[in-house]
Amino acid sequence: MLSFLFFLLAVSLTAFGGSRFRPGAWHEKLIKPPWNPPNWVFAPVWSTLYLFMAIAGWLVWFQTRDPFHPALVIWIVQLFVNGFWSYLFFGRHNPGLALVDIFALLALIIAFLFCAHSVSTTAMLLFVPYLLWVMFATVLNFQLWHLNRPA
Repeated sequence: MLSFLFFLLAVSLTAFGGSRFRPGAWHEKLIKPPWNPPNWVFAPVWSTLYLFMAIAGWLVWFQTRDPFHPALVIWIVQLFVNGFWSYLFFGRHNPGLALVDIFALLALIIAFLFCAHSVSTTAMLLFVPYLLWVMFATVLNFQLWHLNRPA
């Protein structure tokens, strides 16, 4: 069970790092699509997804005990890419670069699904809500970029 704490710590560090870059005044001024969720939705959704991510990573570790298993390597890389999105979007105010980042994140999530499937179906299934949310976030990111890009 001690190993689970590593995975919980890893996602907590990612969440903490991402939380350093908040929406703020810049985000409030953006033109948003009518289906943009209210800001309060994001914290509970991401908290749940981070918990699912920690469990999924731990399940792969628990089954393989191989820190270099492709699913675990992908799991770690996707955490960095996940956290980097907040820096690009909210920190740099660059929805275009954030869009590139989120496409990479989607690819990593899908890669994790494929790699984890043979190790732990539960781990794979725990990533499905993450995939769905990031797909939604990708469309939202695209819309925010499109609606607010300089003419």
